[in-house]
Amino acid sequence: MNPSVAIKVKKSPHFKGELPAYESAGASGFDVRAQLESSIRVKPFERVMVPTGLSFEIPPGYEIQVRARSGWASKLGMAVLNGPGTIDADYRGEVKVILINLGGELVEIRDQDRVAQFVVMQVPHAKLTETDRLSQTDRGAGGFGSTGF
Repeated sequence: MNPSVAIKVKKSPHFKGELPAYESAGASGFDVRAQLESSIRVKPFERVMVPTGLSFEIPPGYEIQVRARSGWASKLGMAVLNGPGTIDADYRGEVKVILINLGGELVEIRDQDRVAQFVVMQVPHAKLTETDRLSQTDRGAGGFGSTGF
């Protein structure tokens, strides 16, 4: 059984339906649905913010990551623009998902479409210490393809 963390969820007045839930015992994330008065038509390379009608109270030391749904990504080219997006523990407003159509066709987002998945992650804070030297590694300062493609 997966460990769990308690997260409070507030529904906005325009929210319809049930709270999100994990679709299987092994699922990492739960799908969230668009809460729309009317459909949104997304042209290729256009971005939109899709309301979820949900606000969260996330415990300190955690975040919710906003990730693309694999079916939408593979079939339609829909992606989370800042993916994974982050919902910080101290944010209390309605969560909106920033989507971009990277496909070649118009995509219509309808009310109650599953638009993203949310994954709860533990996030420790780093303690940064200034130094004049870093330890040596085989890679060193090589980046952007330095280890191969």
